Amino acid sequence: MCQLLGMNCNTPTDVRFSFSGFTQRAGNTGDHTDGWGIAFFEEKGLRHFVDHERAIDSPIAKLIREYPIKSNNVIAHIRKATQGVVSLQNCHPFVRELWGHNWVFAHNGDLKNFAPKLHAHFQPIGSTDSELAFCWIMQELWKSHAGIPSIEELTHTLRELAAKIAPHGTFNFLLSNGEALWAHATTHLCYIERQHPFAQAQLCDEDLSVDFSRETTPQDKVAIIVTSPLTHNETWTPIRSGELKVFKQGQGLDI
Repeated sequence: MCQLLGMNCNTPTDVRFSFSGFTQRAGNTGDHTDGWGIAFFEEKGLRHFVDHERAIDSPIAKLIREYPIKSNNVIAHIRKATQGVVSLQNCHPFVRELWGHNWVFAHNGDLKNFAPKLHAHFQPIGSTDSELAFCWIMQELWKSHAGIPSIEELTHTLRELAAKIAPHGTFNFLLSNGEALWAHATTHLCYIERQHPFAQAQLCDEDLSVDFSRETTPQDKVAIIVTSPLTHNETWTPIRSGELKVFKQGQGLDI
């Protein structure tokens, strides 16, 4: 299975610490070696990087680990292919436009016998079940709402759509439109919400630590969502199977 990483925060923040540990799973501490990708929202703009090389070897991934791109919403993915060849077009996260906003999606799992009817506007470019599911979700969101809905309305609709796809297999995903980040779990997905007073964190996959109290302000709030915990000295909360959780401004919302 693939690995997911998401970040949602109330002030633009760089993801270098988490991304550094995450990419170790692409050959060092894990075998997720079939490509990788990451997307950073900056207001309505988007920086999107994908590579079919291993994330631990990719010069592009090295750039991301060293360059402090700051964003309120980030989605990253390292791939272990179950459907679709190893290629750029099959690397997550995938991007589509809806209601004048970029939408970003990454999936961990394997969907069987999932063959929805798609209309002209949303079509997959690659050959993965993941991109097919994303196109169907975008299509159904467009059909369900005449205009841009609220975060609450989107959450209710996404919860209904996820429940229709999940019976086809494992459907862990991250989705963002730059305003919020949604996380759905079938098997493994967990999160942590960091806020004042910040403390030191130590990566599980790499001998690297950071004292967040030196890097933040008392007002900062940062939520990290990942397939399995990135640090061993913090408490991570699992997302229940079948649960869709939404994060905004660095914290989970009760919707």
